[in-house]
Amino acid sequence: MSETTTIKAKAVKQLRDMTGAGMMDCKRALGETGGDLEKAVDFLRAKGAAKVAKRAEKAANEGAIGSYVHFDGKTAVIVEVNCETDFVANTDDFKNLAKDIAMHVASTAPLSVSAGEIDAAVIERERGIYLEQVKEEGKPDHIAEKIVEGKLQKFFKESALLAQPFVKDPDKTIDQLITEVSSKTGEKIEIARFARFKVGEIS
Repeated sequence: MSETTTIKAKAVKQLRDMTGAGMMDCKRALGETGGDLEKAVDFLRAKGAAKVAKRAEKAANEGAIGSYVHFDGKTAVIVEVNCETDFVANTDDFKNLAKDIAMHVASTAPLSVSAGEIDAAVIERERGIYLEQVKEEGKPDHIAEKIVEGKLQKFFKESALLAQPFVKDPDKTIDQLITEVSSKTGEKIEIARFARFKVGEIS
């Protein structure tokens, strides 16, 4: 009996090391998958996204500042990334996330964290430009409006940080990257704000 318990404890620890999930979650995952480590990892990943959604209303008052200076010394970024506890804020996973986001912002120059934060005047200016473009192409009004809306959606994806494909892994967005780390740490994570500076440019 004690040998079985020891094997179980080792498996739980191994699964925790692999996923960063809590001890009880790891134990439950192994129980659900008959002790199969790989299946347990998949089980935890599937549950992780659901847990992140449940934590959406939690307060994220801790966190870290991520910073990045481009190799040419002419572009720099600072970003505030928040989580729920100081414990998670001090983990390597969280610190690396903050650094990765700062580096990403340096490369892509987003206008805001989310599409909803883009200045209304900027959106109206873009809408006006797209409307002129489709008029020049001679499109009928009812089609022109749909084209303009499509162009605006593309603009939001390109300009909002959370919607942008992550520069180090374009198959996932920044929002998906945050969800992954949030699943691993078990806490709500969000980007509070960022600032990007480039020599010769006025913010």
